[in-house]
Amino acid sequence: MFGIFETKRQRRNRIRSQPFPDHWGEILSREVPLYQRLSKEDRQELQGLIQIFLAEKHFEGCGGLTLTDAIRVTIAAQACVLLLHRETDLYPRLITILVYPSAYVARAREPIGGGLVLEGEVARLGEAWKDGVVVLAWDDVRSGALDIHDGHNVVLHEFAHQLDQENGPADGAPILEHRSRYISWARVLGDEYEQLRKDAASGRLSVLDQYGATNPAEFFAVATECYFEKSEELRRTHPELFEELKAYYRFDPTQMTTLD
Repeated sequence: MFGIFETKRQRRNRIRSQPFPDHWGEILSREVPLYQRLSKEDRQELQGLIQIFLAEKHFEGCGGLTLTDAIRVTIAAQACVLLLHRETDLYPRLITILVYPSAYVARAREPIGGGLVLEGEVARLGEAWKDGVVVLAWDDVRSGALDIHDGHNVVLHEFAHQLDQENGPADGAPILEHRSRYISWARVLGDEYEQLRKDAASGRLSVLDQYGATNPAEFFAVATECYFEKSEELRRTHPELFEELKAYYRFDPTQMTTLD
């Protein structure tokens, strides 16, 4: 038995030191092609992060969904890709992941100006709540994991929101390593956000999904999806944005191996 004075670091080291289950590795190979593109060292790091994530976060099936290891591991792997190479506390504000079998209906409130608010029900694929909950639709999670080049990945998107919310409400500015970096971050992401708004308004296509023009928080989440899934195109068309995200994530997706 382990003493009551075991620290978080000691507990996590103990969890990480345990053998990675073979069937979890099979799930990663089958459901998360991104995993196979990582270096051996990065795969080992990711496995440790997955072990800690699954030990600390609570999963709950909704809408009749029966949770399986495939669901948990597939979600954990994609969430933890955002943590590779970084000193983080593994989403400290996150408590629960709610998983629906497919798109679910949620209540929504949207300001429409003049002090008026539009209320209604909308279909959603995912949400990141500020009180420690992420909601995901499993069929979209799975399809997003299997297609690593379409720029759409609901797990990367919602967990980017989680990173954004670690220092308060989501505003498109996560915790950066040095205070001086906020100046560059605000300039580059602010300019790119405004450009995407103009592109969306005029119907011009961009490698960045137009949903990122909604607000700065959505821009950061969309840019994260694009960074990991359309990295070469993002580097070519938005080099400053690419470099800001590279400095933040400390991981360069353009250096991953190519799948046969």
